[in-house]
Amino acid sequence: MNPINVNRTKITLYPDCKRVLVRPFHLMSGQRASEICARIMALSENDVHAQLAQLWAEFGRRHKNIREFFRRRFEEARPYLLSDLAISEERSLLVGGYFTHEYSFEAAALFNPSIVPHPDQSHLAAGEQRFVLSLRATGEGHISSTTFRTGVVDSEGRVAIDAPTRYALEPVRLPNASFEKRLFERKLRELNLIGAFSREVLKLLGESFTLEELRTSISLAAKQLRVHDLETEKVAKTTLALAQSCFEVHFDSDSCFSERVLFPTTVAQSHGIEDARFVLFRGEDGMQTYYATYTAYDGKEIQPQFLETSDFLHFKFTTLNGPAVQNKGMSLFPRKINGLYAMLGRQDYENIYLMFSDHLHFWRTKQLILEPRFPWEFVQMGNCGSPIETEAGWLVLSHGVGPMRKYCIGAFLLDPDDPAKVIGRLRDPLIAPNDDEREGYVPNVVYSCGSLLHGRHLILPYGAADYATSFATVMLDEVLDAME
Repeated sequence: MNPINVNRTKITLYPDCKRVLVRPFHLMSGQRASEICARIMALSENDVHAQLAQLWAEFGRRHKNIREFFRRRFEEARPYLLSDLAISEERSLLVGGYFTHEYSFEAAALFNPSIVPHPDQSHLAAGEQRFVLSLRATGEGHISSTTFRTGVVDSEGRVAIDAPTRYALEPVRLPNASFEKRLFERKLRELNLIGAFSREVLKLLGESFTLEELRTSISLAAKQLRVHDLETEKVAKTTLALAQSCFEVHFDSDSCFSERVLFPTTVAQSHGIEDARFVLFRGEDGMQTYYATYTAYDGKEIQPQFLETSDFLHFKFTTLNGPAVQNKGMSLFPRKINGLYAMLGRQDYENIYLMFSDHLHFWRTKQLILEPRFPWEFVQMGNCGSPIETEAGWLVLSHGVGPMRKYCIGAFLLDPDDPAKVIGRLRDPLIAPNDDEREGYVPNVVYSCGSLLHGRHLILPYGAADYATSFATVMLDEVLDAME
């Protein structure tokens, strides 16, 4: 059997500590916030002007719309002023500056990429394809976010990456998001939260409702049922947390892809939006939507969750529910199979499972399809992104963990009509960490969250040592021919 020729490109994306976000600076107590506000209020207008001028000189060119950010932070800090007196525009901006800080979101690592076709394929040469690359960026406190790059692959499989701009920004969270009662009730049922109290809460809601209407309904239900026990409080808190985990955000349309950062905003995400696996999903009606599964991490527990977008400007975050939603590494197939959504997972930390569902948000059953077989994957297996449809079957890039916790990338093939059947797999790793890739934040790891098939070229971005991102290309036919 001929060896597979894996071409490691010379492209490496390293974390850049100079890429920073402006973020809210939260103090530990309201008393300290009030004391800081009092000190700012005691400054003369001349001192305020001088301090603000210094702020603009140091930070004004480092961020887009920083003045507007300061205004928002002032409004959020206004309760700590302890005064209703009118204050000057400059003083309010200075207050906002004291409650803001910079966060270097990729200072520690930039890794675990996934790659999908770009929504705009205009103005390209023959045989070229533009792509979007998502990356896991990790900064201070090991907090992970999702950031993006764009690039082009040509007819020969050569990859070029667009240079990022100097700016980075978070999206605006859209207010008054609405929830569909029928769907929300199903999510509550999956969480075993349906009881007398939750039924009363739902009864008071319309067929669609907002977060504030849910808060009001919870309060009214508690009064009407006259319940204030700990169990009811727990149900109310979990119900609100579920709603708060389902939200929408939007980036400015004039922002570049590389400037957009999906930073944790909910309690479940508070320590990370990890390892997003994007896929371009084609619906039965011909509509195309980008979906991604990701791991929300709160510092103690992980939760597989879901997001969707059509343009990488507007994103919708939702929860995944059901007994099959466990562990990390869920990967959605790019289309329905026999009328059902299909997804791969690794619920037991070791083997690969297949799931089917009639709804993207609910996954109840799983079926074991692949177990570790070769020494380089004896510890555990998992997928490295969504299955890729080929004429031979569903190609799945996988990872395996062997001795010394070394992660390698392999591949296996699923039957095109019945993906529960494994019809081929590689005996040896496709990519193993070499001497240049083994040193980093987590040694001896290569890992990917998604690859792209361009003609007969397989474009495989991968994280090296949980630190930086590299690219490899390989001919699809060589991979298929090497399958056992």
